[in-house]
Amino acid sequence: MSEVAELLSDTEDRMRKAGDSLARELASIRTGKANPGLLDGIKVDYYGTPTALKQLANVSAPEPRLIVVQPFDRTAIAEIEKAIQKSSLGLNPTNDGTVVRIPIPALTEDRRKELGKLVKKMGEAGKIAVRNVRRDANDRLKKLEKDGTLREDETSREQESVQKLTDKFTDEIDRLVSKKEAEVMEV
Repeated sequence: MSEVAELLSDTEDRMRKAGDSLARELASIRTGKANPGLLDGIKVDYYGTPTALKQLANVSAPEPRLIVVQPFDRTAIAEIEKAIQKSSLGLNPTNDGTVVRIPIPALTEDRRKELGKLVKKMGEAGKIAVRNVRRDANDRLKKLEKDGTLREDETSREQESVQKLTDKFTDEIDRLVSKKEAEVMEV
């Protein structure tokens, strides 16, 4: 594979990772609906080791306003409940000895507006990450031109390819942000 093809492949990969990272961050934002992804970032103190909740339990959303956490090991239920309470999500779990039930309260109008702003801010950070990847790729192309590996017209053509990738991923970020904003604003 040529240096330029490798550079473009690397650039696309890094831009995709920026988009994937944003998608994971957006999944952790609480909307009015129950979403098991909401609990993805929660770590539970399991026998002295911080362990991801997903590794300790099945997490599901059987109803639009309820998340159910079913631990594989019932002795961990108190620690799971404690970890959810300590999280910044503002949720109040209850347990019946076998499962943890987490009711998802409806969001207030002010909270929805705050979350909408946060979603936009996260989207902008994602776009900045993509643009930084573009800048790095263009710098590498200019260096290849300076080294004599690429001609000026080839550099311009490859910079256009990088710009097309940038446009593709910023559009994808815009779609993710719009979708999440609509979810957050839904009553």
